[in-house]
Amino acid sequence: MIVAAAVTDFATPQQDHYGAFLYVVPGLAAVGWGVWGTMAFGAAAIVVLTMLEADRGEPPVRAALSFTVLVGMISVVAAWSSSVRQRREKELRHVREVADVAQRAVQHPLPEHLGCVDLHLLYETSVAGAHLGGDFYKALQVEGAVRVMIGDVQGKGLGAVEIAAVLLGSFRESAYTEPDLAAIARKLEASMRHYESRVGIDDADRFATVILAEIPTDRPVMRLLSCGHPPPVRQVRGHTAQYVDFPQPSLPVHLPVSVEDDHTVEEVPFEVGDRVLMYTDGVSETRDASGAFYPLVERVSAWQEVADREVLPRLAADLHRFSAHGLDDDTAAVLVVRAAVSRADDDTPMARVAGEHARRP
Repeated sequence: MIVAAAVTDFATPQQDHYGAFLYVVPGLAAVGWGVWGTMAFGAAAIVVLTMLEADRGEPPVRAALSFTVLVGMISVVAAWSSSVRQRREKELRHVREVADVAQRAVQHPLPEHLGCVDLHLLYETSVAGAHLGGDFYKALQVEGAVRVMIGDVQGKGLGAVEIAAVLLGSFRESAYTEPDLAAIARKLEASMRHYESRVGIDDADRFATVILAEIPTDRPVMRLLSCGHPPPVRQVRGHTAQYVDFPQPSLPVHLPVSVEDDHTVEEVPFEVGDRVLMYTDGVSETRDASGAFYPLVERVSAWQEVADREVLPRLAADLHRFSAHGLDDDTAAVLVVRAAVSRADDDTPMARVAGEHARRP
């Protein structure tokens, strides 16, 4: 701005005045520079204005005094606004750092290998910069098996995030202590009832859909329990993909109705190399411009020769291409692959730190 105004003013007739553009220089500088940088640009504007007026025959001393007072006042105000901006940016960075730590403490990244399975994750929140939304996931290695949970809280915002944290905490505790998936589902329900007793009515009305999975290390099967969640997609090596059928799915967790029936667990074959894709409705309810739903089974079937670690990146890119308006909902997917060799991974804090360190470039 300074250079353009000076060059234009020198190059045009004396009756044309472009020096007025220099009055906005301190204000523009305050947007991206600190206090002293803003004052320096203000001083530079004063010098250039004085030179322009002197070129027109104005006495330099009088011109300098006039511009020093006016541009100096603008520069002081701009410098003050710059200091306010910097202070608020520092506060915002601190809040973001705290939020980032809190979110990662609740929602840990999945390990790439856990016991008898390989795990691959796709996770995108609808809130920019957030690491935890209404969709949630967790995988734990317990005695004799690996247990996995993926779910979706009704609604969005901080209320959905809080309920996701409640269910994650309940699963972390019950997965190690309960004998089967049905008992874990009952613990999730009990945790939500306890949560309901201590929060306001708005958040207490929320419910969640959940898929629970258990992969025993000594049998080539996967046990699944659906609480109103979209059915997983199962792909046997060398075959097309299919939805897992749930003849008797359970109701979502914390649905405000009375339920007497117990949970039903389905068992499907799960040999080495087989894949099971668990996902939330951010995947299955993605629509194109004509309103058609995303053809998940057809896409997964077409990727049967794709390497396991490439399936979810391909799914994410395909969802963005397919969607007419972009992904405006939380999106989560976990691909579980039966591994040829069982690994003694765990989910202890030290193991997570070691895994994060090993994955750093």
